[in-house]
Amino acid sequence: MATFPFEIKAREGAARTGVLKTARGDIRTPAFMPVGTAGTVKALYMDQVKQAGADIILGNTYHLMLRPGAERVKRLGGLHAFSGWSGPMLTDSGGFQVWSLSQLRKMDKDGVTFRSHIDGSEHRLTPARSIEIQADLLGADISMQLDECTDFPCSHEEALRSLELSLDWGGKSLGAFGQREGQTLFGIIQGSNFEDLRERSAKGVVSQGFGGIALGGLAVGEGHDQMCRTIDMTVPHLPDDKPRYVMGVGKPIDLVESVARGIDMFDCVLPTRAGRHGQAWTWDGPINLKNAQFAEDTSPIDAAVDCPASQDYSRAYLHHLIKAGEYLAPMILSWHNTAFFQALMAEIRLAISENRFEALRAHLSHRWAATKSRPKQD
Repeated sequence: MATFPFEIKAREGAARTGVLKTARGDIRTPAFMPVGTAGTVKALYMDQVKQAGADIILGNTYHLMLRPGAERVKRLGGLHAFSGWSGPMLTDSGGFQVWSLSQLRKMDKDGVTFRSHIDGSEHRLTPARSIEIQADLLGADISMQLDECTDFPCSHEEALRSLELSLDWGGKSLGAFGQREGQTLFGIIQGSNFEDLRERSAKGVVSQGFGGIALGGLAVGEGHDQMCRTIDMTVPHLPDDKPRYVMGVGKPIDLVESVARGIDMFDCVLPTRAGRHGQAWTWDGPINLKNAQFAEDTSPIDAAVDCPASQDYSRAYLHHLIKAGEYLAPMILSWHNTAFFQALMAEIRLAISENRFEALRAHLSHRWAATKSRPKQD
């Protein structure tokens, strides 16, 4: 199977920085992928996403197959042309959304039948159909195997059954993917929070020969400490020469601690979702601009972030826009948050290359912990 060249440029402990080379451009790692669920990173123009520093974005199989339909996207030139994003794009398989959103889900050994959360219409997703949608119709640079997600917590027996099904679907996904130029496929490790199952799943996925390895079953309510433990029990079983991707993570502290454990890629809806709810992420931690304490605060959201949204609008103005219900508020905040997450990743990459990542990790952990102790103001 085709794989993208992955060159590791520098290391500090388990942390590493490098470049994943695709036909549509280089992806600097560690990389945070803004989520473009329905062919859009919510509230942003694609040129804003690019200017914020993103090398790659994520598209969503489940949502696009339901609306406007993957075949329609193909007729319109594929997801890159349809959305206006010319850089690399990763699509998820749809498995997580089937688990979290769909109605009347029926799982069997060959795939899953479900009803749309939009209109109740019935759909069938199999490993082959997921690959067809991602690679053929949407035109993803990186596709993900179809896997089954489990609830958290779940029993050892249920986690074992699920990971065995996901391994089988991984093989079928590889078979459907075949040999493709300019595209690759990542496998997904499951196993909940059980060490023996994470090892079993990791070894199984690695043996199948994917172009990259993802850790699934995280960001499902397990909490930061358990997430870190799960990464710790999984990474030792992964190859050094392939990118490692933790799916659905997460908060800035999650990113820093995951990088410290050897993870290369991330995605999360947090930057834009927080922006829609009046929250800005900054180098001093998150701030809720709905709070009255910002009504006359003339300082920018975060002057240390090189983005117009971060530097050119006062916190007082954002507070006003939020209270007035103006659309501009989530647009500015989503833009700023996206830029902040990219700035964080850029600083992490630079710190690793200069052998000061552990100092940065300690500094940010202390800085963000200090903000938690401040009394909340309404």
